This record gives sequence, C-alpha cells and structure tokens, in this order.
Amino acid sequence: MTAPVSRIIKIGGFEEVKAVFIGGDYPVVIQTMWKDRLSFANLENEAGEALARRINGLAAMGCGLLRFAVPAMADAEILGELASRVSMPLCADIHFDYKIALRCLDFPVAKLRINPGNIGRRNRVAAVVSKAAAKGVPIRIGVNAGSLPAPLREAVDNRSLDRAEALVKAALDELAVFDELGFTNTAVSMKASGIADTIKANRLFAERSSVPLHIGVTEAGPLVSGTVRNTAALLPLLAEGIGDTIRVSLSDSPENEVIAGREILNAEELGKHGAVIVSCPRCGRNGFDTIAFTERWKTRLYGLDKDCVIAIMGCAVNGPGEARHADLGITGAGNSLMIFRHGKVIRTLPVKSDAEADKAFEEELNKL
Repeated sequence: MTAPVSRIIKIGGFEEVKAVFIGGDYPVVIQTMWKDRLSFANLENEAGEALARRINGLAAMGCGLLRFAVPAMADAEILGELASRVSMPLCADIHFDYKIALRCLDFPVAKLRINPGNIGRRNRVAAVVSKAAAKGVPIRIGVNAGSLPAPLREAVDNRSLDRAEALVKAALDELAVFDELGFTNTAVSMKASGIADTIKANRLFAERSSVPLHIGVTEAGPLVSGTVRNTAALLPLLAEGIGDTIRVSLSDSPENEVIAGREILNAEELGKHGAVIVSCPRCGRNGFDTIAFTERWKTRLYGLDKDCVIAIMGCAVNGPGEARHADLGITGAGNSLMIFRHGKVIRTLPVKSDAEADKAFEEELNKL
C-alpha cells in the first residue's frame, strides 16, 4: 500500500526556536530523547555551555527534535530555561500530571507529548489543549502498548482485541476528543516492543487518518538488537510512505539513536546524505584500531555538512584498494599510518599515539 499524504504540523518557529515541519511532502524528521534527568546545575557555567554544545552537535548530526521527560514541576522549570537557550525545538514528555504540561507551555517548549492512558479526565486534557492552541504548540498523542487505557488493556489481555487494533483505537478515541475540542495540531505515535504490532498498528492508522505519524519501536533494547528491531519495523513502513518523524529508541546514547535513524532513512533514500562512514570490522591483520578511531570520530563525522564517504580501515588489504571510492580514508600498516583519497595514498607517517592519528586525520579532513 501507499499511504495518503498526511497533514502538516509546525513545531517551533517562535522566539529563537527553529521551525520544523512534519507531514505532507516534508522530509522525515529524526528525533531522539535525552537520557538523563537535568538539574539547574546542568545549565550553569561550563556545564551549561557543554550541554548546549552537545545539543547543537545533535542538530548538526541531523536531529530535528529533542524530547525530555518531565516527571515533576521542577523539571518543567529546568526544561523551560533550557528551551530559551537553544534553537533546536524541545519536546516535553508528560505523564500523569496535566499541570506539568500547563507549566511547560509558559516557556518556549515547542511540542508536548501526552499519553492518553494516564493523563487523566477530559477536563484536564481540555485545559492542556486550550493553552497549547493559544500558544501554537502541537501535541503528540503517544500511545504505548504497555499503558493502554484500562478497557483496551483488558480487551487485549482476554484476547477479544489484538494489540495493534487496541493501539489504533486508543489513538483514534483520543483524537476524537481533540477534534471535539477543536484542536487539530496533533501527531500520533503507537508504539509496541513487537515488530509485527508496530507495523500493523501504523498501517491501520494510516488507512484511517491523515494525522502525521511518529513511528518507532519502544523498549527496543541495546544498540545492536535495538537497531535491528527498529530497522525491521521502520523500513517497511517508510517504504509505504508511512511515518513523518522517527525515533530509534535504544538503550544507548542520543547520538547513536540519531545515527541509526539517519542510516535507516538513507537506506530508504529519505534522509539527508551527509557523511557516510565505511569501516572494516577489524581482524588479526589489523594495523590500526578502527573501532576506537570510529568511536572517537563518529559524532564529528556525522555532523559534517557535506556529502562524502569516509573510510576507516584496519589494514592495507582493506585500505586504499577496497575503499578506493572514499573521499577520505585512514588505515594502518605495520607501525605506519596511511591517509588516502580515492585510493591514492596522500600521507604516510609513523604513529605513536591516538593524538597523532587524530591530528593528521583532522588536517586532511579540513581540506575536504
């Protein structure tokens, strides 16, 4: 199937916050979630500068939206202050207490996420919707398989309704409330930890609604297994035109979530290209620690604002020959380091430390 074009919502675009659009013919937006609870100390002096640099780094890597859990009123104050300092749109993730959502809307927070399974009675939803409408802030209705409204959870447990259908019904029921309240600035996510449930729920929803879809697998696991499970679920949906924004949920860093999201979109030719990293897996022939070098450089390389291929190879066998298509590459042979472009070695030098390797590589990278 090919999904109909979804309607468009705008995220941010006020004060100094960058505007991001999802839906319609806009490119699929990558987002991630901050992994730690912030304090005001994280915003002060050098810590605050480092935090801003890291968020700017995520943006350079291709992240369009950054979400924060906001479990208490104090966290709303912290997120509000942070939102006034960075240009990336920030999303507040709210569970249980609608008053926290109301407080977040006093700041340049660009988006809310609420869960219909636990946000509370209709009058509480109405209060949040009313203030969000006045501020021009969209709301994502985030439905999770593990926190469905009680009647739907019971229907799944007694097998009178399958999990994917329950996810869709929860989303459509909440959208109906929003529609009655005159609020259409919405996106929807329906997340399960199962690949089949994720695919089925999003396919069913796309047949029944034009609301933009945030897609992803929840509780997907650590880096390797989580990336595999997200890829297995998201690629079929994206190939069918389903999904306006993605989050690759991993028990890993936000940077790795963004990298995984980029690679998934590039596999479907939906993302910005930027740098493509080609690196060999390393073996007993290695004369260069590709794993350590890639780990040190991946954030910088994925943040490059140019289309290029970077090769990080372990030995002369996999170096300039097999990576001759690379715009820039690095490898080792014996006690020497070789840097090459398009298969031609342009620099050879003895390497005694990681710092020397990094310095030489950076000098050549800056010439690209």
